[in-house]
Amino acid sequence: MANEEAVQTPAAGSRRNEKVGNVVSTKMQKTIVVEVEMRKAHPKYKRIVKSSKKFYAHDEQNSARLGDVVRIRETRPTSKLKRWALEEIVRRSSLGQIEDSAPAAV
Repeated sequence: MANEEAVQTPAAGSRRNEKVGNVVSTKMQKTIVVEVEMRKAHPKYKRIVKSSKKFYAHDEQNSARLGDVVRIRETRPTSKLKRWALEEIVRRSSLGQIEDSAPAAV
């Protein structure tokens, strides 16, 4: 999707990188794994090639759910792998609502 590319525009007074991607894991406490899809033209063949990269981001309130589209912002290192923090949840996933209701029925 086009809205899941990296955003390089600095906000007012901020120069930190921001990226938009999908949450692929919320199994850790206060940590989410966000997969960002990059689209780039191949240098020789000029065809659009998709590549993706996973980023570990800090989620203080554990508010993000699996499948959500989120914006993450670069921060100082929080742990061995975490260098990003959850900025905002752009779009909620319908997947997360199904998962929340499923364990109650079991």
